[in-house]
Amino acid sequence: MGMQFDIKQYLISEEPFYQPQGSEVWLYEAAYAARLPMMLKGPTGCGKSRFVEYMAWKLGKPLITVACNEDMTASDLVGRYLLDADGTRWLDGPLTLAARHGAICYLDEIVEARQDTTVVIHPLTDHRRTLPLDKKGELVRAHPDFQLVISYNPGYQSLMKDLKQSTKQRFAAMEFDYASAETEAGIVSKEAGIDADTAGRLVRIGEVARNLKGHGLDEGISTRLLVYAATLINKGIAPRAACRMALVRPITDDADIRDTLDHAIDAVFA
Repeated sequence: MGMQFDIKQYLISEEPFYQPQGSEVWLYEAAYAARLPMMLKGPTGCGKSRFVEYMAWKLGKPLITVACNEDMTASDLVGRYLLDADGTRWLDGPLTLAARHGAICYLDEIVEARQDTTVVIHPLTDHRRTLPLDKKGELVRAHPDFQLVISYNPGYQSLMKDLKQSTKQRFAAMEFDYASAETEAGIVSKEAGIDADTAGRLVRIGEVARNLKGHGLDEGISTRLLVYAATLINKGIAPRAACRMALVRPITDDADIRDTLDHAIDAVFA
């Protein structure tokens, strides 16, 4: 017999900082009350994951997060047999743990996962609320508290990587975007502990980059990167150097775009 699994380790003990931008908190609460599967759509680093953490904390539910990638197999999600000293034993995957014990399961960047992997979530997202463990010959019936949440970045999709309609049609969806300049400056200031003026300047640089999206940039500068830049400034790095390091070099290798953003940094932190 293995050790007893404790789902409480996945509870979020401290309130994560989340700045609501509209009615998303009570919309999500209604969706959770109905145990609807949820899709959170929006650009990378705009606060989707933080929102899920905040809602799990607010609802007092454990949260199991899976960062999806193209090498992820169905077994990585549902579980597999492992060899040990006594032969083989079954180990539940994160999706199975969440379904069995009543956690919120958050599949981050679901588009990155292979389509044959995403199919395993289908029976959990309709009236059945079940998860067949074919290799084990077991049908897991989802705990009453279980909810499935996925995040999805529509701006990033390509013909190779998009969610199938048969998957999309199983979720209620909420759209997220970067916060308004004022709200975002407040977030950056609070997260990195810097003054409002510096935070406002960083947000202005972020807006320049976001206006280049589709004109040489796949993605704008995320709120997360703005927080990184602010954190470096807080550690004593000169603002222009911090911005180049956190805002420009990570997102582009294109010399022209780099120059454009570097000029914006020089202008904002003249």
